[in-house]
Amino acid sequence: MSWLSNLQPDLVLGESILNLTPDILHRKQLKGLVLDVDQTLVPMTTRAVSGELKQWVEEIRTVAALWLVSNNLSENRIGNIANSLDLPYILGARKPSRRKLKRAVEAMGLPVEQVAMVGDRLFTDVLAGNRLGMFTILVEPIPDPALPVVLHPTRNLEVWLSQALGVSLSGK
Repeated sequence: MSWLSNLQPDLVLGESILNLTPDILHRKQLKGLVLDVDQTLVPMTTRAVSGELKQWVEEIRTVAALWLVSNNLSENRIGNIANSLDLPYILGARKPSRRKLKRAVEAMGLPVEQVAMVGDRLFTDVLAGNRLGMFTILVEPIPDPALPVVLHPTRNLEVWLSQALGVSLSGK
């Protein structure tokens, strides 16, 4: 697999993670999800999870094992989010490193091919998941209500660069 193909998500949801359904997981034969936290589950400046997210987690956990794997180093913030969702978590993953993703997949006891890496970033989440052989799902970032304008400069640069290199980011 070339470095460029490692940037190609298997599924571009084109919407927030809340639109990832049990039906999609069933069709893709996925039994586990490794979830990024910042901008995938909650806005960057948020410490609490929404009722919608809690409901989504409860629905998804009936069909898939779930782990949070974040590059964030804040035990307080990520731990609170994980505890409020009753999910195991790993901090400081250093994605696109595969090491901590592999640890989460092993803890699920599933073959890596049946586990998806779900995140909002190409150069961290998608790249790490593809490097490990996971199914990768790119979601739209959760907007931050604390910011008057939706800005995702790093993601926008990643998308632009990836598309310029030939990565397809068309929806489902």
